Amino acid sequence: MEHHTFTDKTVPTAYGPYSHAVIAGNFVFVAGQTARDLATGRIIEGDVAAQTRRALEIICEILGELGLAPADIVRATVYLANMQDFDAMNRVYASVIQPPYPARSTVEVGMPFGALVGIEVTAYRGDRHAETTVSERSSVAG
Repeated sequence: MEHHTFTDKTVPTAYGPYSHAVIAGNFVFVAGQTARDLATGRIIEGDVAAQTRRALEIICEILGELGLAPADIVRATVYLANMQDFDAMNRVYASVIQPPYPARSTVEVGMPFGALVGIEVTAYRGDRHAETTVSERSSVAG
């Protein structure tokens, strides 16, 4: 397994003792992300639509750091502080995550630090993993 925590200021620093992403075989598990400001680390101001957009931006940045894209997401879980925000969240989600859509669950939970939404995803990197393994073998053998 590979654990990734990004400290180069492209992704907000982790709140606690966790990795931003863990690669296990062909899957990448991205930790739940809230709408945090890069400079301050605090939840951004704004409604659930703005916070959903920011959480997805962070997820896309993490995936990008690992050579993946939103199209590689196979599973998502959306945590809402208030289920009445579902439609507003869903409109933003659908503008970023394109068909064919990944499997998804949405639940209402208490969110930390006043966040209105949190999102975690699992991505599949199967083909990329096989290519990397072949390349690594070639460079070691060469």
